[in-house]
Amino acid sequence: MKEIWAPWRGQYILGIKDERKAASADLDPCVLCSKHKDKPENDRDNLVLFRGDRCFVMMNLYPYNAGHLMIVPYMHTGEFEKLPYETVCELMSLTQKLLGVFNRAMSPHGFNYGMNLGRVAGAGIIDHVHAHIVPRWNGDTNFMPVLADTKVISEHIETTYDKLRAAMAEEGMLRT
Repeated sequence: MKEIWAPWRGQYILGIKDERKAASADLDPCVLCSKHKDKPENDRDNLVLFRGDRCFVMMNLYPYNAGHLMIVPYMHTGEFEKLPYETVCELMSLTQKLLGVFNRAMSPHGFNYGMNLGRVAGAGIIDHVHAHIVPRWNGDTNFMPVLADTKVISEHIETTYDKLRAAMAEEGMLRT
């Protein structure tokens, strides 16, 4: 029998919450707000890849595929139509740039892109709008989700983080 190593998925699969962070009174109750309000020197631990003027980019801790990113407005709202025009423009501009970053770093064959607005639409975090970019490759689906209710992620999240940061630097996205 072959083994599959995806250690960060254990927390999700078992439904264990990070009690240490949840118990901290000075963290924002919104998980997305808490990431951008934390110190930039903690960005790697928080999986934050990029901080823009109105949005930030972070990796999804529970990815559907290696490289699954979220573009998150700083503005805390669950209603897309309440986002200012400038925020929507930056969100879309970041989307465009990130597709180039993915092509440079990971050479995907395609992408899933979108937002889940509201609980019935599949939103896991309903109070803070965010867009998902999921890189896709031919053959990246298999029997595991159907038979074992488990998704196999082919690369460690920290390795993917480093690849994407390097490609962002090459694309001129990172501020010095």
